[in-house]
Amino acid sequence: MPLPFLTADRAFDVTGETSDDVALPFDDHDQWRRPYRPGPWRVGAAALLLLLASFVLLAAMIIAFTGAMPGAGACLGLAVVMIACALRLLRVGAWVSRHGLRRVGFFSTTTVPWARATTVRTVQQPVRWLGLPRTVQGQALVLFRSSGERLQLLTDHNADFLSRVEAFDRAADTVEAWGDEYRPG
Repeated sequence: MPLPFLTADRAFDVTGETSDDVALPFDDHDQWRRPYRPGPWRVGAAALLLLLASFVLLAAMIIAFTGAMPGAGACLGLAVVMIACALRLLRVGAWVSRHGLRRVGFFSTTTVPWARATTVRTVQQPVRWLGLPRTVQGQALVLFRSSGERLQLLTDHNADFLSRVEAFDRAADTVEAWGDEYRPG
């Protein structure tokens, strides 16, 4: 039973068909936007982490009812950390706005204004498979800064694009288009 009123697809779906890989529309170019949807691996990992956090919260409640408050506090603290990690995991990725490009990692965030970016392009190189130490040959969207540094934004083997080549191509083209539009000269 489809529930189109619960999705953002209804606003621009005129054919009645929904596609899972279509980017969400937006109007305000001053706000930071992710030009693609989070992938199934990333969403699945966050969902599992939230499921585990719910069990830890249940354990904290049971421990609190038995009267062991330090143990309940420790379980509550662990659940809060797990929820924060799940939310941060969902924020990881490349974000764009009129002001620049932002690469959000799990532990750090790097923002590069468009004035300091020379090019944004897709290159063939060894990339990490799901962020693990194992590398495979793949594609990466790389931002080249005016200082000569490279910043890897997306890969076709990360948690957003594993087994979704068309979605990676569309996201890379979108980020490159943002760069072409807002990068000076």
